[in-house]
Amino acid sequence: MRITWVTDDNSVPSVVDYGTKSNAYTSSSNGESTSYSYLMYSSGKIHHVVIGPLEDNTIYYYRCGGRGSEFQLKTPPSQFPLSLAVVGDLGQTSWTTSTLNHIKQCEYDMLLLPGDLSYADYMQHLWDSFGELVEPLASTRPWMVTQGNHEKERIPFFKSGFQSYNARWKMPYEESGSTSNLYYSFEVAGVHVIMLGSYTDYDESSDQYAWLKMTIFSALQSDLANIDRKRTPWLVVLLHVPWYNSNWAHQGEGDSMMSAMEPLLHAAHVDIIISGHVHAYERTERVYKGGVNPCGAVHITIGDGGNREGLARRYHNPKPLWSVFREASFGHGELKIINSTHAHWTWHRNDDEEPVRTDDVWITSLAGSQCVQDSSSPEFRKILMSP
Repeated sequence: MRITWVTDDNSVPSVVDYGTKSNAYTSSSNGESTSYSYLMYSSGKIHHVVIGPLEDNTIYYYRCGGRGSEFQLKTPPSQFPLSLAVVGDLGQTSWTTSTLNHIKQCEYDMLLLPGDLSYADYMQHLWDSFGELVEPLASTRPWMVTQGNHEKERIPFFKSGFQSYNARWKMPYEESGSTSNLYYSFEVAGVHVIMLGSYTDYDESSDQYAWLKMTIFSALQSDLANIDRKRTPWLVVLLHVPWYNSNWAHQGEGDSMMSAMEPLLHAAHVDIIISGHVHAYERTERVYKGGVNPCGAVHITIGDGGNREGLARRYHNPKPLWSVFREASFGHGELKIINSTHAHWTWHRNDDEEPVRTDDVWITSLAGSQCVQDSSSPEFRKILMSP
């Protein structure tokens, strides 16, 4: 687990003390620190410390910098069941607070966020206030995020993009063989999660595409020979810009990325693809190449965490055949993976005082289905053999 925090005092060491009993720290880890300047703003000292190895499904108590408050975190399980909270386009509004309060009420092991975190949009102090806002939740469970358009903060000829995001939200990209914090992968309890970058190169000649291909087929190489996905029965992908979207907002923005990467993800039998960007909720049937396909992925758009830009209320009518449920309301999702074959997805609208479960569906993994093709299939071989 990587612990990240920010201090105004540069003398604070990048060290985390931890143990399984309160105020009894039996282990200590040292890490690294960074900082950055952005126009008239200078960040505090940003500490990154990796602690472990840790036991699964265990509560750890920890203290940062050798002083101050004690926090506690619970590590994810190493086997099913696994519960994932999912929220996108979070921001810092009253709706954000409502969403976070509803997430706090559910029992989950990890939070996934497909981009657009703080909505700082060049105003760097808003990154600090966002950290304070999410600390009560982010200090107790792993938060795994990828970038959205509001993380760019690029100033042509002066500032490259994602400076603040990369400094503050360091994800395990190096550990997963990636050269960029904008895309990475990890495994938890038999689920392989791939976080893609919608705002870095993704065509077939890009580093991201080459990394994705290597990640998928490396992770599954033991399965390819035996047509067996026991090691990773679930494949879940997160990215910011949706590929299947019947809302008027951001229509078609994901088409070029989908054209490049959908065949690769389809060949790997990805089960679920989660995106944000559109400030509304939508769930699809299993789809591939623009149509309903039993061997495609279920696409979920959940860019409705609580951003300050408001909801995207206009949908195209009639509803496409691949669209199952759509609603322009703020909320969050929960993906409960029960075992190697079945998962239960629910979406919780927060327009009410209580989180109302408005959409739910049981999803069966493709791992044990007839969709799993062997390495002699033309599509599979074409992708596997391409440069």
